[in-house]
Amino acid sequence: MITRLFKIMLVLAALVVAGGFLIVSTPVRATDDETAAFYNTKCKACHGAAAEKKFDRSLTDDALVQIILDGKKAEKPPNMPAFKDKGVTAEHAKALVDYMKSLK
Repeated sequence: MITRLFKIMLVLAALVVAGGFLIVSTPVRATDDETAAFYNTKCKACHGAAAEKKFDRSLTDDALVQIILDGKKAEKPPNMPAFKDKGVTAEHAKALVDYMKSLK
């Protein structure tokens, strides 16, 4: 499910090091379209179209990423579910935070 929205691709770069090659792989970030689709299907119902509900923009990005990954018990239901158990990585969570902050 999550893998459809957030395809993990590797980009290989060859670096010449002392006459040899060092291969470095870097994961590609989720696209804006994938992040928007995830937000619209998993987050929008509770947080609203402009992330105006139950989203504390005053928290640091790291704190918001942790809430996405680990979930949060609300004062009253519904609780924020933990998404790391559903395959969301810290990079995906950061992309969601950035996307939510960009909504007006």
